[in-house]
Amino acid sequence: MVRWVRGWSIAAKLFALQLAVIVALAAIAVALIWADARADVERDAAVKSMAIAQTIANDPFVVDAVRADDPTAALQPYALDVMREAGVDFITIMAPDRTRYTHPDPSQIGQAFLGSIDRALDGEPFSETYTGTLGPSVRSVVPIEDASGEVVALVSAGITVSNTQVALGARIATVVLAAAFMIALGALGAWLLSRYLRRVTWGRGAEEMSRMFAYYEGVLHSLGEGLVLQDDRNRVVLANDRAQELLGLPRGIVGTTPASLDGLDLAPAVAEVLARPDAVVDEIVITPTHVLVVDRDVVVSRSRPGDPHARRVGTVTTLRDHTRLQELTGELATMTTLSDALRSQAHEFANRLHTVIALIELGRPEDAVELASNELALSQALADRLLSAVEEPVLLALLLGKAAQAGERGIRFEVDLPDRLAATGIDPRETITIVGNLIDNALDAASTTAAPEVCVAIEAGEGRLVIAVADSGAGPATGARVFDLGVTGKADAAVGGRHGRGIGLALVRQSVDRLGGRIRVDGSRFEVTLPLPGDAVAAAGPGAPGAAGA
Repeated sequence: MVRWVRGWSIAAKLFALQLAVIVALAAIAVALIWADARADVERDAAVKSMAIAQTIANDPFVVDAVRADDPTAALQPYALDVMREAGVDFITIMAPDRTRYTHPDPSQIGQAFLGSIDRALDGEPFSETYTGTLGPSVRSVVPIEDASGEVVALVSAGITVSNTQVALGARIATVVLAAAFMIALGALGAWLLSRYLRRVTWGRGAEEMSRMFAYYEGVLHSLGEGLVLQDDRNRVVLANDRAQELLGLPRGIVGTTPASLDGLDLAPAVAEVLARPDAVVDEIVITPTHVLVVDRDVVVSRSRPGDPHARRVGTVTTLRDHTRLQELTGELATMTTLSDALRSQAHEFANRLHTVIALIELGRPEDAVELASNELALSQALADRLLSAVEEPVLLALLLGKAAQAGERGIRFEVDLPDRLAATGIDPRETITIVGNLIDNALDAASTTAAPEVCVAIEAGEGRLVIAVADSGAGPATGARVFDLGVTGKADAAVGGRHGRGIGLALVRQSVDRLGGRIRVDGSRFEVTLPLPGDAVAAAGPGAPGAAGA
């Protein structure tokens, strides 16, 4: 039986429980009302019988009749008439020694009265419930006194219990009908509630839902992707371990109660996406520590398949971490730049070599020597300058590659370096992201001008590294907002950075923020200031912002 009930759905169990409680309460109410009504009926019967007995005891006819030689002859017809008129079951007039003068059953006349009369003999009327010759009855016994106050006889008037139950049954019928109506009304309410619960729980039982919750909880927290569930008011109701890590939330901040987005310390870009009511597909969001790809689906509830009246229940958002992918992409782009530079230089050197050979074959060796010497001096001068000044191999390779790339595109490329730039100790990946993206942005901007030029200035001192990149362009119209994801000044940019535009400078700001530095934009000049390792913590300070400023 227990196993059978255990398989019921939550709605069925609740309906059965509510119905049982309602029936039990109705039964208790009927029992209490029955007891109260029975007491009322017996009390009314006692009052009525007492009034009739006292009326008979005070009747002078009765006082005179009990002193006659044959009291029964006068009193029996009198008692029967009063019984019929008053609606009582018996009236017994008796001598002080219990001998009956009257009785509804003539055979009982002359017999002893059954019941207590001691209090009446002492002059005190009283009522009681007693089982006599007619069965259980509510009776009153009153003394009959003469003019001197002497008890000369007794009178007892009563109503049998069967007749009191008839009166009680009429009153209880109403109570039973009311109880039945209450049970029906309660059952209807319980049924409606059970229907609602069956709909929202999909007819599942408590044990099944408990198992499902345990399974889903384990799956959610073991996922490698971040998962955020929100309700119809965009409050966060669940965020798995990976989501809390990617969003920078303390463990346990999203508990059993929904958390408002305003109460969570989320990056503005993430908060903006989570606050939107629509779906999102492969949208890139950059936080101070991660590059996230966000997918967001809207969850709707239907009472049945194909129901047109679906309502929005909430949203499910998945977060994929592409931080490492973007870092590798940046490194690959740098390697590609170096490879292209080597390829272009090899092609250019091949052309120059052919020219030199042709000049020699034409009998002009002096011109051939001059051409080879000039070209070698120009290219070697920059390489020697970088090799002698820069001890950071990644930065050195990046500058050489970008210089070659600028030469291939016909852009003048100048590098302003101190006499000696020691190794910075900054993560090479961060260096590639910051310097590479700033120079790429400058090259693209300069290529649209009449006299394209890019200048890179790097200096170190006082515990900081300053990187400045300027170009011959007019600078971004959006100012410091150019570092926001999807904001770009390129004419062929796609909205929102969906095709790679507008993400490079956003990654620059992310790296600068991560290193505790700052960015300043002045026209077409971008200046990045980074604290060097060892001084970074002191320079940034606890909670110091790494915001871009114009």
